[in-house]
Order: sequence, then C-alpha cells, then structure tokens
Amino acid sequence: MNWHLKAFNDLSLHDLYDLLKLRQEVFVVEQTCPYLDADGADEQALHLYARNSAGEMVAYARLYLATTDTGYSRIGRVITHEKVRRQKLGIELMQRSIDYLEKYAPQAPIQVGAQVYLLTFYKSFGFEPISEEYLEDDIPHIDMQRKAAQ
Repeated sequence: MNWHLKAFNDLSLHDLYDLLKLRQEVFVVEQTCPYLDADGADEQALHLYARNSAGEMVAYARLYLATTDTGYSRIGRVITHEKVRRQKLGIELMQRSIDYLEKYAPQAPIQVGAQVYLLTFYKSFGFEPISEEYLEDDIPHIDMQRKAAQ
C-alpha cells in the first residue's frame, strides 16, 4: 500500500475524485444512505488515504487537529473499500490516523462518531463512548473519545 496524507489544497483532481467516489460507494450506495457527503468540511481537514499497487484508493479517513475552539482532534469518514476488508487495512488506517493526531496535538483527546456496529473495533484503539446512541442519516451512531496521549 502507498499511504498519503494531504491537505485539501494539495489534493490533485484525481485524488479528490477518487476519495469522493470511495466515500459515495461505501456510505451512499453500499449502506443505502443518501446524505450530503460534500458537507463543506473537507477544506479544513487532512486527508489520509492508501492506494493499492494498481493505484486504486482503498482506504481513507478525514482528520482534524484540535483547535482552541474544540479542544479535541477528530477522525471521520473512516472507510475501507469492500475488496480489501478483512485484510486489517482498517486497523492500519486507524493507527496511522491516531499516530498523526497524537504527534501534532498530543495534549488533545481524539473523537470519532462511530457507527454502533463498529463499537468493538473503536474500543480496541482505546476509544470509549461519550454519548448516548443516536441516529445519523438513519444509521445508529455513538460518539467516542480516546484520552490525550500526554
């Protein structure tokens, strides 16, 4: 896998097209959940993604460093392509996301809005529930947080 971490303005048109395509394939088509993916938040995010040897984007996460306003970092839009699931790429994606956020904002906790069926997956990285279960786009979610590294 070839891993990349880019700010929005550093994404090529090809990168942007591929990440939007992957997000729509998984979140809109596969999960049959029509929602506004282009939510205006991509420009403030860092985009972590992996391409396989054929150049296909197969894993992606949207990262936000803590700000004085939020006090926490955030990981969102966590995706692995259907064809690479069960190959532990999601584990590598999450660990790379955590490592990056802890390196550049070690004093800040990290939050994620987790789909409930992935609760155990996120708990394996030290995330704990911080909200009640709620529906987001008709999919059960729960907010989770991992304590600050320092």
